[in-house]
Amino acid sequence: MKVLITGICGFVGSALARRIKAAKPAADVFGIDNLMRLGSESNRRLARDGVRIFHGDIRCASDVDALAAADWVIDAAANPSVLAGFDSRSSTRQLIEHNLFGTVNMLEYCRRHCAGFILLSTSRVYAIGPLSRLPMKEVGRRFAPRFPEICVSGFSDAGIAEDFSTDAPVSLYGSTKLASETLALEYGAAFGFPVWINRCGVLAGASQFGTAEQGIFSFWLHAWRTRRPLRYIGFGGKGLQVRDVFHPDDLADIALKQMEYSGSDRPLICNLAGGITNSMSLLELSDWCANRFGPREVISDGKERPFDIPWVVLDSSRATEVWGWGRNRPLDSILTEIAWHAEENPDWLELTNA
Repeated sequence: MKVLITGICGFVGSALARRIKAAKPAADVFGIDNLMRLGSESNRRLARDGVRIFHGDIRCASDVDALAAADWVIDAAANPSVLAGFDSRSSTRQLIEHNLFGTVNMLEYCRRHCAGFILLSTSRVYAIGPLSRLPMKEVGRRFAPRFPEICVSGFSDAGIAEDFSTDAPVSLYGSTKLASETLALEYGAAFGFPVWINRCGVLAGASQFGTAEQGIFSFWLHAWRTRRPLRYIGFGGKGLQVRDVFHPDDLADIALKQMEYSGSDRPLICNLAGGITNSMSLLELSDWCANRFGPREVISDGKERPFDIPWVVLDSSRATEVWGWGRNRPLDSILTEIAWHAEENPDWLELTNA
């Protein structure tokens, strides 16, 4: 099996490469990365694990054309920030070129080489309006939906399912991923290659790069330990907003199953996430950090930001039913892994935060 991973020197891409190579030592695992993010250079060491890395940009068709043929493409290259196009880190055109036009180039690659395609999409394809209007209550140190009052298609006490609304607005970031999903499905249907779309919740683990947009759990732990300023932004500045989290090793496990499956009778889109049991508010995350690293102050900032949602937890029951997928890494295990990495790499934020 030959597997091409885009964004292979990123946190998720590199983790997938290692996991797939470990599970299938005979596989030819290679990838492409433009190395534009601080920290990505450190993942060139994948070569020591037998993984080949090509320096190139999937936005550039000629770079993609130079790649060898693969049996499968895992598209892990993206600008992952929901604020992309609004912040000072990227323009709207850069966002669209990275997250949509790059995907088009990889779909053309799949068409030419009859390669299967696995798209890593996002929970942020789900409609902001309905999610923002879900009635919430404060339960302990977090927000919790008022489940008995909610009658919304695609929402249950397990979280947000695949048939929840994807109507605009979903953010520019979310819309590029949603458009990529649609194009991937159309290319697969038109040209006869398999396509799987995994809508991922928050991924976290050791070696994740040091910005809040790329991974709030990892950033929070590193910043807490190094005494960097931290803020509870929006929703009254209390830190009650909730996200679920899972580990890229669990993502790799389902990707391996998808690449090995030759049928055409399974749903093409699945949520993958930590779920209710692997969810945590920022305030609860601060409690965890205080127990590990000692207490400190977090600034309260009630200023609202675009696209913020108080509670995002995905329902991954479809992946469990269809693929037998289970989340193997519990929340405390993931946080402990990040904490260990923070203690071993005290300068990580300076090395990886542009």
